[in-house]
Amino acid sequence: MTSYRPYQHIERRRSRQIHVGRVAVGGDAPIPVQTMTNTPTADVAATVAQIKRAERAGADIVRVSCPDQESALALKHIVSQVDVPIVADIHFHYRRAIEAAESGAACLRINPGNIGSAERVREVIRAARDHNCSMRIGVNAGSLERHLLEKYGEPNPEALVESALEHAKILQDHDFHDFKISVKASDVFLAVAAYTQLAEVCDHPLHIGITEAGGRRTGTVKSAIGLGNLLWAGIGDTIRVSLSDEPEEEVRVGWELLQALGIRHRGVRIISCPSCARQGFDVIRTVEKLEERLAHIETPLTLSIIGCVVNGPGEALMTDLGVTGGGAGRHMVYAAGKTDHTVPAEQMIDHIVELVERKAEAIRAGQAAAQAAE
Repeated sequence: MTSYRPYQHIERRRSRQIHVGRVAVGGDAPIPVQTMTNTPTADVAATVAQIKRAERAGADIVRVSCPDQESALALKHIVSQVDVPIVADIHFHYRRAIEAAESGAACLRINPGNIGSAERVREVIRAARDHNCSMRIGVNAGSLERHLLEKYGEPNPEALVESALEHAKILQDHDFHDFKISVKASDVFLAVAAYTQLAEVCDHPLHIGITEAGGRRTGTVKSAIGLGNLLWAGIGDTIRVSLSDEPEEEVRVGWELLQALGIRHRGVRIISCPSCARQGFDVIRTVEKLEERLAHIETPLTLSIIGCVVNGPGEALMTDLGVTGGGAGRHMVYAAGKTDHTVPAEQMIDHIVELVERKAEAIRAGQAAAQAAE
């Protein structure tokens, strides 16, 4: 039901396109949502289970840390059991990068300037080429190179950008161009300024994130401010929301950010009021239950849950389905913006879930028929 007007259009920055496994990154590709596991990677069962939860939440790419050989070799058993491409997180040790590439990683997160000699860099690039791996240069304000800290005195946007370009030149000098870059910081202003400056001086795809953002509430707010600003400016080719929370929660917040800006759509987007004394039903508890029971729906559609008739009919005009609180224990149900029928209060949640599932199935069937007709 939502139609975007000219002032709601975001012009994305032009960037080169690479691939992380089957997922296109950059160019005109949809912006993938990424997360990272926090289980011991050598515990294959626990890591696979966590990745699968992230997949169900909508993750397009998952990063896995490889701090030792056991972890890097475990990737072979992890990759074979999951559907999303896996990024191997490597720090300093070039052998881990080679082992991860050989074990099936789709991308290596590594800073080539930090892994030793030129020969070691060549070996990592050779392994990446041989096993069809892309790379991510991951610059972080908390781990800048000593010479840049001495030059600038502290982490600042210029230092982050200079670090990124130094690492990028190493790969480019070896004629390797399948990489994306991140310049993360926990400070929102620093991160946004660094990404903005980097976007102006290169066409590499950019992986955006506010690192070490905090817990669910604090991290969501910081990420919404920082990543929201970047995405609104058209900057960002992959996104990761960093929370001290479960990976699937990072994925959900990432999707909410993209959906709020009209960049990507997945699942049921609920438009609901904050509730007040006019509400005809408990809006807060109703939305909580619906979010839980509709989490399995992947088809994009909108649902308005409004407690009274002040804004309910107007919101329902712009959503696929809607409910407005009424009197005498019955509430009005809207379909495609128009009043359709009423439902008893005690049946409302079950009834809405059924309507949403039927609507999602109808949309999927229509899409399948259209594809078959092409």
